Amino acid sequence: MPSGEEKQSPLTQLTEEERLFSETVSSFAHEEIRPLSASMDSEGKFDPNLIQKFFQLGLMGIEIPQPFGGADSNLFMSILAVEELSRVDASAAVIVDVQNTLVNNAILRWGTEDQCQRYLPRLASQWVGAYALSEAGSGSDAFSLQTRAVAGKDSYLLNGQKMWVTNGAEASLFIIFANANPELGYKGVTAFLVERDWPGFSVGKKEDKLGIRASSTCELILENCEVPVSNVLADIGTGYKVAIETLNEGRIGIGAQMVGLASGALDHAVAYSKERQAFGQRIADFQGIQFPLAEMATQLEAARLLVYNAARLRDVGKDFVKEAAMAKYFSSIVAERVTSKVIEIFGGYGYTKDYPVEKYFRDSKIGTIYEGTSNMQLATIAKLLLE
Repeated sequence: MPSGEEKQSPLTQLTEEERLFSETVSSFAHEEIRPLSASMDSEGKFDPNLIQKFFQLGLMGIEIPQPFGGADSNLFMSILAVEELSRVDASAAVIVDVQNTLVNNAILRWGTEDQCQRYLPRLASQWVGAYALSEAGSGSDAFSLQTRAVAGKDSYLLNGQKMWVTNGAEASLFIIFANANPELGYKGVTAFLVERDWPGFSVGKKEDKLGIRASSTCELILENCEVPVSNVLADIGTGYKVAIETLNEGRIGIGAQMVGLASGALDHAVAYSKERQAFGQRIADFQGIQFPLAEMATQLEAARLLVYNAARLRDVGKDFVKEAAMAKYFSSIVAERVTSKVIEIFGGYGYTKDYPVEKYFRDSKIGTIYEGTSNMQLATIAKLLLE
């Protein structure tokens, strides 16, 4: 099934510019990423040459203004890129997603002129970024951080460990959250821009994961890592605001990832059902196959509507937090359902690594966990409904 074939409803109808961009990313994903996807998954390592191609295509600086070397576009374009990459490989998509929706957006919104001048050109052209909030004992309770920042004359000393950091193995710049005033609780949390080669900073264990295996997920270790005051992002004590507001946007990206990977799995199921013969005819001629395909396509269109709507709202400056939570929550559920059902359509073949659909199934599970679990999305939705 050609990419974008099912995008027919008004809310998901693309402009000519958006359509051309989506098709460009889709072609790149199929031509450059698909041949490497299985081996990267097996080895648990992303091909660095592909990351360089992300930069060359402008995929790592979609919202960065042109004076800094970016594409000067919007979140919706980032969402389209994530969706199309995810149709082929969700690991590729999350690298682009974190770069654009978390790292770049945080600096664009809260960075000083000096920080923007120093970092945005590099993030648009050569540096991968990472976002380090979680710790071993701080997941959904994101602000019970144990990483500390102690003030000196012109700098802060950071000490602690971060967990589950996407892009940790490849990143050159990290947004690290630490508490500069523990007695104030979450109001002491502060965001710092930390460069990889600074003394006292190191990347630790790389996790061996169920899915999105080619995307690195790493531990970070901070041992008296000295960070200049000029690298405080926003103000001291406003890290909680930086984290919450950035993640609200990031969740739309995860929704796009889930829609994309589920769409990719469905594409395979449609193609396979037209080829596989049973009882003297192709299995696509049986209602027992037709109805699940129709149901999956309907669920995916609903999930896509939620994701696109949240992105459009954000881009025009309207409230989108509830819609972003709904998009992430629903799309992650749909991704699990669709990829599981696709395996059943493939039968025994679907359960083997000789066919690509088992990877889509493994990749889908993370959608209910990272950038806010499903329960946290439900809590957000309920809170906003009841206000």
